Amino acid sequence: MSVRRTRLRGILGQITTIAVTLLGLLMLTFVIGRMMPADPVRAIVGEDATRETYEQVYLQLGLDRPLWEQFLRYLGDVLTGDFGNSIRTGKPVIEDILHVMPATVELATFAILIGAGLGIPLGVIAAVNKDRWPDHVVRVFSLFGHSMPIFWTGMIALIVFYAALGWVGGSGRMSQFYIGMVPTRSGFLLIDSALAGQWDVFRSAVNHLILPASLLGYSSSAYITRMTRSFMLDQLGQEYMTTARVKGLSKGQTIWRHAFGNIRVQLVTIVALAYGSLLEGAVLIETVFAWPGFGQYLTNNLIIGDMNAVMTCVLIVGVIFIGLNLLSDILYRLFDPRTK
Repeated sequence: MSVRRTRLRGILGQITTIAVTLLGLLMLTFVIGRMMPADPVRAIVGEDATRETYEQVYLQLGLDRPLWEQFLRYLGDVLTGDFGNSIRTGKPVIEDILHVMPATVELATFAILIGAGLGIPLGVIAAVNKDRWPDHVVRVFSLFGHSMPIFWTGMIALIVFYAALGWVGGSGRMSQFYIGMVPTRSGFLLIDSALAGQWDVFRSAVNHLILPASLLGYSSSAYITRMTRSFMLDQLGQEYMTTARVKGLSKGQTIWRHAFGNIRVQLVTIVALAYGSLLEGAVLIETVFAWPGFGQYLTNNLIIGDMNAVMTCVLIVGVIFIGLNLLSDILYRLFDPRTK
């Protein structure tokens, strides 16, 4: 009974923490949005609207009320699932986000697969060969990936691999010729084109996805490589590694079964945070490649002061990171039974 009570308290405490975090995030974003110099009324009515029209919209938006009352009103709408309409598109914000989010998820998922698939083995190799030439090569490789501006590498990559060599597709999610040929079901172009049997569209989508996903994957692999190397060096210096070798275990067994096995839990957090950053921070690569995703949507609405869209995007980013942290906790229990 005491175990159940402890678990129940833990679950309730976690739910309370999530609720307070989201409430604080929403409150902070709301206050900052109201303090911004952008005028949401002017964005709706335009520069040539009359004073009477301006005041009418001003009252309709409730901007004449105290700030706390505006926030409570907005919070009540959010709790009922009403996030307001976008000034830029005139559609419900949540509908706009559901339209652009699959493009970013598709891009970020392939990028993190490349980043983790490249960064983790390189980090292990660098740690095992500390201060030798493989370590130096990997460190230079990760340094370039971490320091080069992503928009610069994106433009150079487009010039070289698309314009000059023609190895990959250019901007957008697919060639202009195929736009409108695939019915939208899930919003994920690769899935929708495969379900429709449109393999030409599928190949075009993959061709356009390769370059931006590879650049984002390389950028995230730099961070994952450095963290993997650091974690492995810490484990390789432990006494149990010497004991394992004395018992007759091979070098590969001691490295991958023991040392790497002990850093899996830490790597889960690193990869999860890198994936969350890709979901909300791919705006530069989306801009360079004209990728119609979440980051570009957030930036465009922030420029014009569309605070309904901005606050909803910030809330979704918070939910993404909280969800990834919860997923990390679940994976902790799978990889390390002691955390139970």
